[in-house]
Amino acid sequence: MQVYRGLPILTNQPSTPARLVGVWELDHESSVSEYQQLAHEAIDEILAAGRTPIVTGGTGLYLRAALASLELPPAPGPGRREHWQRVYDRLGGERAHELLAARDPAAAVSVHPNDRRRVVRALELTDAGRSLKPATNRLWSPDTRHPTLVVGLELSSDELRRRIEARSEAMFAAGVENEVTSALAGPISTTARKAMGLEEISNLQPEQAIEALNLRTRRYAAYQRKWMRRIPGLVSVAADRPPGEVADEIVEMVRTRQRLSARRGRAVDG
Repeated sequence: MQVYRGLPILTNQPSTPARLVGVWELDHESSVSEYQQLAHEAIDEILAAGRTPIVTGGTGLYLRAALASLELPPAPGPGRREHWQRVYDRLGGERAHELLAARDPAAAVSVHPNDRRRVVRALELTDAGRSLKPATNRLWSPDTRHPTLVVGLELSSDELRRRIEARSEAMFAAGVENEVTSALAGPISTTARKAMGLEEISNLQPEQAIEALNLRTRRYAAYQRKWMRRIPGLVSVAADRPPGEVADEIVEMVRTRQRLSARRGRAVDG
């Protein structure tokens, strides 16, 4: 969500310069495919300049899209998503799922009838002759476009909860309510509307919004931790210490890998 302009507090945009932060207006309907292209261009440009790209944050899918070459499903054609949403609402979950089973049995097996979003996405993909359940899934492949060190920051559950609650309080102190009101006053895409906390802050009193946001963020963090641990080759680093110490450890890992690679290279040359 940091790709959007207009929500710097809600999405915790960095104060230091970073690529692909605030690049789209709030009314832009984004896609992983579009982001992947931009991320690859940015990474390649940094490498061409002799520098080391640092890819940080984001969801697991967007991280993999930045690091690897994922074969991503196409965006829906004009009006097709709305069409299938109307079909789902008219038929109901069970019958819409039966329709999906007739068009794409493999996808139907992996989607629950009550999961409206995924049933609709699976049906719209059938329009393009694609499947929500591809024959091969490279999401968990160790392949990356360039040699990459993948680091996961580990925190105890108590410390993670403390940081989540502190961040929610800090957002309100920084004026996130005004930011959300301003964002919703203009055109906003369905993708941008999914920004965590947007609906809670716009519809609830501050105390209720903070409580709801903390709960939702804790659940999302638990999901992200499970996702992170499935990444092949991930190196865990303890993050319950000053950021400078964490950064120093990561930099030393990179230097060690570079020294080992250089030694292997000389051995081969010899």
